[in-house]
Amino acid sequence: MKKIAILGATGSVGLQTFDVVRAHPELFQVHAMAFGRNVDIAIPLIREFSPKRVVVQDVETKKAVQQQISNMDVLVGNAGMVEVSVDRETDVVVNAVLGSVGLEATLAAIRAEKQIAFANKETLVTAGHLVMEEAKKYDVTLLPVDSEHSAIFQALNGEQKSDVHKLILTGSGGSFRDLSRDQLADVSIEDALKHPNWSMGAKITIDSATMMNKGLEVIEAHWLFDTPYEDIDVILHKESVIHSMVEFKDNSVIAQLGTPDMRGPIQYALTYPSRQALPTPKSLNLMEMGKLHFQEMSFERFPCLKMAYEAGKAGGTMTTVLNAANEVAVALFLQKKISFLDIERFIEEALQHHNVIAHPDLETILAVDVETRARVTEKV
Repeated sequence: MKKIAILGATGSVGLQTFDVVRAHPELFQVHAMAFGRNVDIAIPLIREFSPKRVVVQDVETKKAVQQQISNMDVLVGNAGMVEVSVDRETDVVVNAVLGSVGLEATLAAIRAEKQIAFANKETLVTAGHLVMEEAKKYDVTLLPVDSEHSAIFQALNGEQKSDVHKLILTGSGGSFRDLSRDQLADVSIEDALKHPNWSMGAKITIDSATMMNKGLEVIEAHWLFDTPYEDIDVILHKESVIHSMVEFKDNSVIAQLGTPDMRGPIQYALTYPSRQALPTPKSLNLMEMGKLHFQEMSFERFPCLKMAYEAGKAGGTMTTVLNAANEVAVALFLQKKISFLDIERFIEEALQHHNVIAHPDLETILAVDVETRARVTEKV
């Protein structure tokens, strides 16, 4: 029986993690859960899974929880996420927090030598060098939950790192993959949130439409698999059946296939190195699909992907700026304060005005993050 702490419990990955726990009550127990302010979703989960500890975003939300659940140990903020991540009863930390707010909890879990199921790509984008240095120091493997990185992780099982030629990430193209640049000028939030394949949260769905999500995944893959950016490719694959591939130096390519359902990679990270039956609605049937399609991913069509590559290669605090500017710009779009194309413009301007710091410590990274968010917000 593994006791799990789910960070980001009311988000898309968090909710699907509860589905996996429901499917295997003999294997998993929810020891702790952390969420922001979504009490309406959280309260039924607390009643169903009876975690010993709960973490919320602020004091007001803490009061709201305690009004409905008596005698509940409720913690607040980053300090609370760190505390449940290092709790001696916690066996596995599922980090599904949205954004760089998950950084400190990740570092704490690594230092406590916890098993980590990792779905918080922004942490590696923001401070990949610090996270991976600590992971190496404490001999902790970050088990990826993102479908693309889980696919690569699975394809690399039993292989020698020296035999790898390149990593190939696949991307669906998002909500507007069939639109031209000119057609993007007046797209709506409602249209942006209609992803053709995946059921995800609002922020990730918008990132998928701009292709920033794939850019963040490139940076994440660079750190997780210690691979130069020049050896990481991205291709457009509309069906989202091949989740990613690894090409080896003998020209062999190993791909991982599956339905577009996050519960597969979530469960694999929780049960690794073994596998368990997964009662998903439908298994993959290639005969029904008939064909799979692939296209080149255009930097001209998706400039956010280009910016992510450039920021990754620049290194240091440039990726911190990339992530912070993107988080704020997407939030402004969702609040209907800027247009869809303003997202990439705000990010580009933030990157252009930043003087990169090559080897930042945690304090510097957090300061640059705050400064970038303030600068982008002031544009509105």
